[in-house]
Amino acid sequence: MRRGPNPRLRRERLELPDGDFLDLDWNANTSGPIVLILHGLEGSSRSHYARALLAVTHARGWRGALLHFRGCSGEPNRLARGYHSGDTADLAHVVEVLRTRQHSAQIAVVGFSLGGNVLLKWLGESGERAPIDAAVAVSVPFALGECADRLAHGFSRIYQWELMHRMRRSVAHKRERIAMPLAITDLSRLRTFREFDEHVTAPLHGFRGATHYYDVSSCRQYLSGISHPTLIVHALDDPFMTPATAPTAEEVSRSTTLELHRSGGHVGFVSGRWPWQARYWLDQRIPAFLAPHFGAA
Repeated sequence: MRRGPNPRLRRERLELPDGDFLDLDWNANTSGPIVLILHGLEGSSRSHYARALLAVTHARGWRGALLHFRGCSGEPNRLARGYHSGDTADLAHVVEVLRTRQHSAQIAVVGFSLGGNVLLKWLGESGERAPIDAAVAVSVPFALGECADRLAHGFSRIYQWELMHRMRRSVAHKRERIAMPLAITDLSRLRTFREFDEHVTAPLHGFRGATHYYDVSSCRQYLSGISHPTLIVHALDDPFMTPATAPTAEEVSRSTTLELHRSGGHVGFVSGRWPWQARYWLDQRIPAFLAPHFGAA
């Protein structure tokens, strides 16, 4: 499938119990099953994978909604805290809101990268209580500490440099608006993910440090608790992690389909003989997995 222009999106703001807010970008459909999309680190509805899935869901007649994590919709969130890989409360709140509004609607959640970690952790924590019909997780950092260390070496440092630049800039802009309880003053000193999580993520979200954050937030330890039909798609050549980061078939639940591919990169899985006629395999695989779980819809 070749990716075309994205249909116009409609933004909805959801108020959170703590006084903060989340922004959802919906495709143009107003009926049909709901596919809630979770973006990756510093992502948004402008991310290539998000735009593609919103377009695919629209073409299928499904309602697609991209959930922006706090501060990722283009407007800083109201509180000093932000989002992180292990924060499942916001996802749970949004799904509950959607389920309350649309009691009989079929709901699926698709998470990419960081969003995939949030999704799988929430599914494992919730078990049968999760009020959804199916889920898909792509290019997930199953073991956060190992992924942080991998990104500090070799070619992967290019990805780290770009993401760290955006993360430092986001914190700096937010500091101009509200007071943030951070001991570090010179953000330029933060060069690696582990340093950023030690000095920013951990203190803002109640962790003792980066290692504590990684230990309790990594989704790999929750995979056996997943009760709903779930597809995990992962490439062993993902530059964000090593092949050993991926779980084994014995670690996932019976309701989980684990697809490990030799190639595909990070949220890539591109094929085709010519760059101008690329085929994005995820645009086919994700809806193919979800469709049977949406039944007659």
